[in-house]
Amino acid sequence: MAVIMYWEAIRRAHDEEMARDPLVICMGEDIGVVGGTYKATQGLYDKYGPDRVIDTPISENSYTGLGIGASFLGVRPIIEIMSVNFAWLATDQIFNSAAKVRYMSGGQLTAPVVIRSPGGTAHQLGAQHSARMEKVFMGIAGLRVVTPSSPKQAYGLLKSAVRCNDPVFIYEHELMYNMKGEVPDAEYFHPLEGSEVARAGKDLTLFGYNISVHWCMQAAEQLAKDGIDCEVIDLYTLSPLDRAGIKKSVSKTHRAVIVEEAEAAVGVGSEVMAIINEECFFELDAAPLRVSAANVPIPYNHHLEKATIPNAKRVVETVRKMFGK
Repeated sequence: MAVIMYWEAIRRAHDEEMARDPLVICMGEDIGVVGGTYKATQGLYDKYGPDRVIDTPISENSYTGLGIGASFLGVRPIIEIMSVNFAWLATDQIFNSAAKVRYMSGGQLTAPVVIRSPGGTAHQLGAQHSARMEKVFMGIAGLRVVTPSSPKQAYGLLKSAVRCNDPVFIYEHELMYNMKGEVPDAEYFHPLEGSEVARAGKDLTLFGYNISVHWCMQAAEQLAKDGIDCEVIDLYTLSPLDRAGIKKSVSKTHRAVIVEEAEAAVGVGSEVMAIINEECFFELDAAPLRVSAANVPIPYNHHLEKATIPNAKRVVETVRKMFGK
């Protein structure tokens, strides 16, 4: 195992897949000469040249459409949208072209395209640069959505996504790029479906994804001191959600709290709660609860921003409330 940063794991996956297959290309703003806003393509421009590491204009709709069109002809583009906030401009291409072409062509065409984009609330980037759009993408039929919570997942999910014949959207959290973790020295592919038990427990299940997995882990450590043994489930795949994994854990612990950085309305937590009610309602000892962001545009002011976003402390308070403490 090598201990590397999240961005280094993404860069390594790019490099390995580009070395293996000359039809794997990269596209995006500042990914070439600069090496990417978060260094995820650092050095690849010098190694593979401008024909395969393509610096694009600031035109998300255009270059995303070009990449998707190329994927119809067998190219395997990895498209980086610098911030998920700007992905709104490319949603027509992603939703109406990439996600639907296999169905509309009766399987004659596929779109083996990967779209990577960082999102989430970082440090005082303001309302228009702090979007959490995962709930929008996960609602689109034909589009896979994954979100890594560790360097190992970031590496393995990208490699699996490049070799998948479905369009895959990879949602990366901006605050995680410098996070360190173990990644296998040997080539590793992470499943594009399922969930992971990040911490086993018996009294309650905490569901999280990307950065909220870490809030759940911190909360679980604190709650253990209160005698509450929490299981933490990492929902690294948002579409399709792991119904069987969700059911298995809640049937074991009989209580659930879903933790997400996004607003609660029409979100990941809403869908997980629906699955719990459909699959294991009679296993519940208490109604599931959500820990989510306030339903407001993210403030620029540092103190207001912090007040808007969940954290481990709020998870602990919610669980204690569920147990009447």
